[in-house]
Amino acid sequence: MKGGTAAHRYAKALFALAQDEHRHREVRVELENLDSLFDGSRELRNALLTPLHPAAERKSALRAIAVADSISGLVLNFLSYLVDQRRLIDFSAIVAAYGEFADESEGLVTAEVVAASPLDDRRKDRLRRALSERTGQEVRLEIEVDPTLIGGAIAKVGDLVFDGSLRTQLGQLRATLTGTGSSVTKGS
Repeated sequence: MKGGTAAHRYAKALFALAQDEHRHREVRVELENLDSLFDGSRELRNALLTPLHPAAERKSALRAIAVADSISGLVLNFLSYLVDQRRLIDFSAIVAAYGEFADESEGLVTAEVVAASPLDDRRKDRLRRALSERTGQEVRLEIEVDPTLIGGAIAKVGDLVFDGSLRTQLGQLRATLTGTGSSVTKGS
């Protein structure tokens, strides 16, 4: 899971509270909107996420943001708690970990795909369907392009790795042709 142990713990606690209120989707949207807001303003991020200013000032600023952006009491209380624990600096990692909990609860997994070239929508859809069939879960793709693969793609879903890269295929062919591969039976 992304984000580290502390971010994971805080996200898990918030997710449990949000589920108790049957609001985990709404809370996710609020968290992602706040994360975008913090990312969009370096001054705001520095003022809120680093402990340079007193906690009371940061909490006051967070309350003003909550009113302006219709942030729920649950999320505001959580942010205040993070200020008290000096963990607001981990906010982006907490948001990412929360998203993973939300995805998991909905049977959605993320496949980290490294492709040799950009994938068009048709290829993305084919890959998404194939990975869904293999994992038995709905799959969302996070795609990164790496031209050193030569061709093909590598997809990682949790602990499973599907390596369809041309580099790996050529390596397997080389092993087969030189007799060093385990799939070649000697003397047949």
